[in-house]
Amino acid sequence: MKKQTNYTIVLTALIVALGGLLMGFDASVISGVVQFIEPEFGLTKLELGWSVASLTLAATAAMLFAGPLSDRFGRRAVLRVAAILYALSALASAFAPSFLLLVIARMIGGFGVGASLILAPMYIAEISPPNLRGRMVSINQLNIVIGISLAFFTNYLILRFGKSDATWVAALGIDKYNWRWMLGLEAVPAILYFIGLFLIPRSPRWLVMKGHFDEAIKVMRRYTMGDADTKEQIAKIKESLSTDDNKTKGEWKELLNPSLRLVLVIGIVVGILQQITGINSVFFYAPMIFEQSGIGTDASFIQAIFVGLTNLVFTVLAMMFIDKLGRKPLLSFGVSGIAVCMFLLSYGFASATYTLDDGDLERLDASIQTDAISGLVGTTFDSDLAFKDAVIGAIGEERFREHQNAIVKEAISINPTLILIAILGFVASFAMSIGPVMWVLFSELFPNSIRGIAISVVGLVNSAISFLVQWVFPWELDVLGNTLTFLIYAVFAVLGLAFIIKVIPETKGKSLEELEEQLVK
Repeated sequence: MKKQTNYTIVLTALIVALGGLLMGFDASVISGVVQFIEPEFGLTKLELGWSVASLTLAATAAMLFAGPLSDRFGRRAVLRVAAILYALSALASAFAPSFLLLVIARMIGGFGVGASLILAPMYIAEISPPNLRGRMVSINQLNIVIGISLAFFTNYLILRFGKSDATWVAALGIDKYNWRWMLGLEAVPAILYFIGLFLIPRSPRWLVMKGHFDEAIKVMRRYTMGDADTKEQIAKIKESLSTDDNKTKGEWKELLNPSLRLVLVIGIVVGILQQITGINSVFFYAPMIFEQSGIGTDASFIQAIFVGLTNLVFTVLAMMFIDKLGRKPLLSFGVSGIAVCMFLLSYGFASATYTLDDGDLERLDASIQTDAISGLVGTTFDSDLAFKDAVIGAIGEERFREHQNAIVKEAISINPTLILIAILGFVASFAMSIGPVMWVLFSELFPNSIRGIAISVVGLVNSAISFLVQWVFPWELDVLGNTLTFLIYAVFAVLGLAFIIKVIPETKGKSLEELEEQLVK
């Protein structure tokens, strides 16, 4: 009976967590698109950042409403709408004739991202017993990283197919419309997600909140160990929902209650920390970062696949240990690793030098006007900013932007292995800690009566920081340079580690109602 119950829980979590896969794919697929749409639409660096961050902006807006809507109509119903938005966004992005319409299509998908990002872990937490909750909620984060890895992999395949002479490649337009194919593939898993959501029940805690006790009992029996456990859980949920009869359940003003101050501060700080250390700069601009080390386009796409695989492997490890070691040890260890790797990445770029010789000029395309930059031959530059300024002064900004990767590749002297190790170490540290643990904490910290609204608020903060990081990252590299950009991320990680050690409690092995009694005074 226990084995059958666990199978039901895992199957349900896998279906719901397909929203995480779509979110990861939708967010990271743009990493392979940016270098093609920048010249096609003539984008500035901030416009390029906007093409990436617009999805997150829409997700941020969606988080304001997804939680309350789920409290009113149910988690499952809102997730179905999110699946439809994913499919519409994929198709509209693939056929977008202009930059404006591309951004609008991406933002449609962003509304689906915002809804699934907070509702999928919420639903999974509400159907999972305490001893499995950490691992089950982490399935959503696992699917997010699978989606990220899948996006990196399909981007590389499409890039390689586009260079093939096969007739079917030309017939499908993969060579000419490679970035459109990258975006359009998402429609397939989106349709599968919509179908799968018809196979799961409504959340038992939501059913109790709405007074549908008979249906809640039937659902709970599928996910617990018998009638006695079911009745006990239903009784605890009722008690939690009726603790304070003077409260109007689910109102925004409840978040200002002093009793919620601790859990709200923890939620907001953790939500900020997950993004302010630069994870989405790596996921959404991985090929761009690797190209900064001079390895070339094809190699940068291959290394982006390594990023996705590292993220996947260490997320699985986090799932294995989150209910054994606990949330706080994983957070402390992982954020320490994030800080170390970002300092290492900053050092790696700070150690780089840039020098052009006659052989480098011969390998550059003739259209770069090599005669114009011949005056730079033999001059060594100690920073990427100084080198870029000198080249722009010689050939102009427009021509430099068009051939930046080729010029940097010829001039740079750097240890690309160090850059790769630092980035993979950063991703591994994130995936073992604050990546999956944040969403587990979000699903555990807040009382039943306001969980939807509270997760919407902290999810909103998380998404807003993610938007800002994604939007300004190309501008940061252009204006602040690689060294200072990654150094800033390292400093934020150190500050976050201090907060984790001093403030965050351990939540493993406790029911949602026990945590409410402990944390909400």
